[in-house]
Amino acid sequence: MKFKSLFLVAGCAFALVACQQKSQGRVPDWPWGGDDEEEDERTEWTLVADDVFGKLPDYVKLYQSPSRLLGDKAIAYVAEVDLTKTSFEVWGLDAPDLNGSDEPLQTPSEAYENLGHPCIVINGGYFYTDSGRSYSSSLEVSNGKLLSPNLNYTSRDWVTMYYPTRAAFIEHEDGTYEVAWTYWKDADHHYLYDEPAKNSWDEKPLKTPDATFPVEARAFEAKNAIGGSPVLIKGGEILNTYQEELIDIEAYLDAPRTAIGITKDRKTLVLFVCEGRNMTPDVPGYTTGEVAKILKEYGCEDAMNLDGGGSTLMLVNGNETLLPSDGHQRAVGSVVYIR
Repeated sequence: MKFKSLFLVAGCAFALVACQQKSQGRVPDWPWGGDDEEEDERTEWTLVADDVFGKLPDYVKLYQSPSRLLGDKAIAYVAEVDLTKTSFEVWGLDAPDLNGSDEPLQTPSEAYENLGHPCIVINGGYFYTDSGRSYSSSLEVSNGKLLSPNLNYTSRDWVTMYYPTRAAFIEHEDGTYEVAWTYWKDADHHYLYDEPAKNSWDEKPLKTPDATFPVEARAFEAKNAIGGSPVLIKGGEILNTYQEELIDIEAYLDAPRTAIGITKDRKTLVLFVCEGRNMTPDVPGYTTGEVAKILKEYGCEDAMNLDGGGSTLMLVNGNETLLPSDGHQRAVGSVVYIR
């Protein structure tokens, strides 16, 4: 990347990779891997049989994408979770003051082992390392405890500072779910917004978000939450707010992607991953805008992008569903999981 920034994290900077492990778990045969293979005729997402990755609880269903999505060859999976029976949980770095943690990053497989073998694990939000410490750039809330807020400042030259509102996928204490934007000033001033601050790298910085800017704020609260960027869908409308959120993730390039969403009835959680960077021949991945379109077509009413690139991975019963684009699992700063 051209510019140094604290939030240019694992999804877009290979230099931050902290772990050089080989891929773990059982990777299935790739049905669309051959250069001379005819196009697959499937057009619908297919329920994955129990004998591929192992049996799942009755409240989780795993679907494999058709051979093409939006005209491109695709290897993608969605885990559907019945929210009337369970919810998601979060592991992340414990650094609620944004000053970093001595905790090590973990690969998804390490998190799978340390969390007691949850049935689904996906990589979570953005992160970075500096001077031997691990930092989260994205919100993490686990069972009511704030582990980390979203990063509350950024810059491209470390002279001109910006104060972005960043995306969050939230399970509230009352059991409702939403995608929104947050800003953390300090322990007593943590805000939730229905719209982002309209920042742009091409404009002067906007004022620091507060109780009335960019719009009237709510006090932030959550039972479980994961941050990322950008918001892809809110209220059924495709937004893709990476410019407003000042997230330099090369959102306009094809890449492996991870995303989280919820259906219109608010009863089904959608965990999405897609392979990319031609780890399987001719599977380029997608832009964040294309992921928004895919998830809208899938039925998501709200959705948010998570860390992508070499971080993207879904484990099902500990088995890899995709070929990680680093050639091995990347150690990450957070995961979302289903027990």
